Amino acid sequence: MRKLKVGIIGGGIGGVALAAALRAHGLEAHVFERAPAFGEVGAGIQMTPNAVKILRALGIFDALERVSFLPQNIIGRDWRTAREMWRTPLARDCPRLYGAPFFHVHRADLHRILLEKVDLSKTQLGIQCTGARQERNTAIASFADGNEFEADVIVGADGIHSTIRKSLFGDEPPRFTGNMCWRAVVPFDTPPFDFVSPDSSFWLGPKGHVVTYYVSAGKAVNIVAVMESKDWVAESWNVPSTREELLTAFRGWHENLQKLFSRTDEVFKWGLFDRDPMPAWTVGHVTLLGDAAHPMLPFLSQGAAMAIEDGFVLAGSLADTASPAEALRRYEALRRPRTTRVQLESRERGRTYHLTSRFARLKRDLGYRWRNLVNPQSSGLGANWVYEYDAEKQLRTEAVGQPA
Repeated sequence: MRKLKVGIIGGGIGGVALAAALRAHGLEAHVFERAPAFGEVGAGIQMTPNAVKILRALGIFDALERVSFLPQNIIGRDWRTAREMWRTPLARDCPRLYGAPFFHVHRADLHRILLEKVDLSKTQLGIQCTGARQERNTAIASFADGNEFEADVIVGADGIHSTIRKSLFGDEPPRFTGNMCWRAVVPFDTPPFDFVSPDSSFWLGPKGHVVTYYVSAGKAVNIVAVMESKDWVAESWNVPSTREELLTAFRGWHENLQKLFSRTDEVFKWGLFDRDPMPAWTVGHVTLLGDAAHPMLPFLSQGAAMAIEDGFVLAGSLADTASPAEALRRYEALRRPRTTRVQLESRERGRTYHLTSRFARLKRDLGYRWRNLVNPQSSGLGANWVYEYDAEKQLRTEAVGQPA
């Protein structure tokens, strides 16, 4: 029997997770990445239990654990006083409640670990995809050098500005959300627990919020700082900013944040862009994955996790279903309801984090405290429904072609 061949456009977290999952099923995966080399990209990622369960199924749990940091809690703090609004236990509760721990990891470390499960002989770097089309029972990707690649399935894992999405559904630009985001990773010889607690800390203030957490096994602190702004820069991971710009944007915020920001060296910024959920991701044997299908605002920390889930479910559907077209229909039926909810909930978190009215913030914070007393897992981010998802179990229990 001929082995199914899949072409993956994009070699980021979602693309290589799909390639690793396809290889685990014995399917042929070819990755095409426009960058000239795989290297350190991005900054920290919160690997929530729903994603960690998949990484365990792919056989990289031990490697992930070695390079990760295990946070104790998610803590919501007031931007100026550091007053605690909620505390969601992680290290103690996640394995018991959700079947896997919650890790903080540097994006480059996760990417490297995933690449160890990919057949690098079938990976091409420095190649720019210009589009994809369907011909009879095959899919064809075209490249700027004039070459084409024919496969049973082509997957666009090429981000929010996806070329594959554009070739399938047209060139509708993403929408600027009015939020600027700064990111930085600050290395430390020993963890500075005196002013950065060993948690995922969410500092909520008027028109902005800051998230801090440890990565690289506790040897660095990741900063994600979001502030509403009329001005914006292109959606990119590597537009340079400065320590001074970061400090100016968050002037008046708590002294622990000022102390951390003052230690930044390389600071980057980008505008946060959004799209509405799509009614379909697939045309024939060509489909989308990750931000190409459902760009996620970072307010639930699920961008990478959703792409990993997509890759695992898509690989399982292709392995279990005789017809690629039917497999892609199953993939969409299983994934679109979930990613739609995560997209919309992430968007809503951005609104509630940035309230400007003192009364509205007081009402919100009282709600956090009340829910924290009733069930700490439902307070704050309220993401327990995200973490409990088990992609492997869903693939096992769902009938072929049956919507989730």
